[in-house]
Amino acid sequence: MARIILVGGGSSSGKTYVTRNVIKNIGEDKVTHISLDDYYKDLSNLTFEERCKVNYDHPKAFDWVLIREQIKSLKEGKTIKKPIYDFTVHNRSDQFQIIEPKELIVVEGIMALVDRKLRDMGDLKVFIFASHERRFLRRIVRDRKERGRSFDSIVNQYFATVKPMFEEIISPSSTYADVIVNNDGRKNLAIDVLTVVFKRELEKKGEIELESAMDDEFSNDVLSKSFTI
Repeated sequence: MARIILVGGGSSSGKTYVTRNVIKNIGEDKVTHISLDDYYKDLSNLTFEERCKVNYDHPKAFDWVLIREQIKSLKEGKTIKKPIYDFTVHNRSDQFQIIEPKELIVVEGIMALVDRKLRDMGDLKVFIFASHERRFLRRIVRDRKERGRSFDSIVNQYFATVKPMFEEIISPSSTYADVIVNNDGRKNLAIDVLTVVFKRELEKKGEIELESAMDDEFSNDVLSKSFTI
């Protein structure tokens, strides 16, 4: 059974960047990467103008039923059909991606440690920290370059919902983390530290599978047959 690693942190704390680089270090053939960004609710019933006003930094913006269902399936070794979110229109696209489970399932997003039922599925919980100032600057660069947002819309959204929701909901979720890493500034050890941590999770998976195999080999039935007097 796959090991589940949950990676949380504030918007633009570097969750995706760090996670992708850690996966490269330990081998993409060993890790399935799931971004919770793809699990925003389908808001096709709303106009674009209405969707622009939605608070996307609140737990209610996410499709938790689908998230839990698909992560559970991956943990059980089943393939899923993951939705794909389109940030340019603030809505789920009509495209899907077929995802196959690997040894590690890394679930990354601002709400990764917020939901209790999702936390219960996790074998390891990580929180990536970065200062408000650093995250704000990164968000401006990212949203203008990758999501086609205007400067005013980025600033307005940040102070209206992103910052308040971080302080109220996301930051407190760090108390559930097994590991907290700093990703502030241009140079830090976040990638190096988590590479070691993720590799240890792979080792744990191997150890658990070995113990399970030994238990099967030396089951009570086998022992009773071998040592019958």
